[in-house]
Amino acid sequence: MKRLTIGLCLVLAGCAGQVAEPPEPQLVRVEVPVQIPCRTERVQRPVFAVDVLPIGASIAEQMRALRAERLQRKAYEVRLEAAIDACK
Repeated sequence: MKRLTIGLCLVLAGCAGQVAEPPEPQLVRVEVPVQIPCRTERVQRPVFAVDVLPIGASIAEQMRALRAERLQRKAYEVRLEAAIDACK
C-alpha cells in the first residue's frame, strides 16, 4: 500500500512538472480620449441695437431696434456655436 501511494505521488509529480509554454504576446490597441484645452478666440458680444436706443424713442424706432437685435442675436449665437464646435 505504501509503494502504491509513493508511485501515485511520483506519477502526479511528473505530470505537474510539465510547464506549458506561455502564449505569445498579442498587440492590443486601446483608444482612450485625452482632454486637451480648447484654444479658440473669445467671441465678442456685439453692441445690440436696443442697448443704444435713446430713452423716449418712438414705438417705430423701438420695433426697428428689436428686429435688428433679433438678427444680431442670431448671428452672435451662430458664432458662439461655431466656437464650441471647434473645441469638440
